[in-house]
Amino acid sequence: MVKVGVIGLQGDVSEHIEAAQRALENLGVSGEVIWLKKPEQLEGISAIIIPGGESTTISRLMQKNGLLEPVRKLGEEGLPIMGTCAGLIMLSKEVIGATPEQRFLELLDVKVNRNAYGRQVDSFEAPVKLAFSDEPFPGVFIRAPRIVELLSDKVKPIAWLGDRVVGVEQDNLIGLEFHPELTEDTRVHEYFLRKAL
Repeated sequence: MVKVGVIGLQGDVSEHIEAAQRALENLGVSGEVIWLKKPEQLEGISAIIIPGGESTTISRLMQKNGLLEPVRKLGEEGLPIMGTCAGLIMLSKEVIGATPEQRFLELLDVKVNRNAYGRQVDSFEAPVKLAFSDEPFPGVFIRAPRIVELLSDKVKPIAWLGDRVVGVEQDNLIGLEFHPELTEDTRVHEYFLRKAL
């Protein structure tokens, strides 16, 4: 049985849990999606989602709750991890605009700029082209980070807003600027969860 953990320290956790549950159902896979808060919950985990929210808070709470290093180790060992918005920041090797106390997983070979799209009022929705689907995806961008550089050829673009890369994949990792969990469309979650099957 697939066990998906959504890091539930801050951010849009319940939306990701619901989206992942729907995605598993659509894939015809039995599994559970849990609200992940403590390292002991990582036992038997099949995949991890790091939600959007506030990256400074998520970073601080992952450190405080003892999740940062165990999750990094699992990612290095090949466990599927998807980060959306602030989760993308948490996955990234380099972060422009990070505060000195922030710590990141540094798994995904990208450089991102925090809050590149500005304040919450500058948030928007726009169609995103996906590498794995012909139909546009409803991209919800909320104070989103921006992928400014791919740091290795291991990183493959999988989502575009116009001609700009807004989603990437690197082996077991997926990082997205946008919030797929805030739509009824589960294609992105399904694509990610196939890595855990």
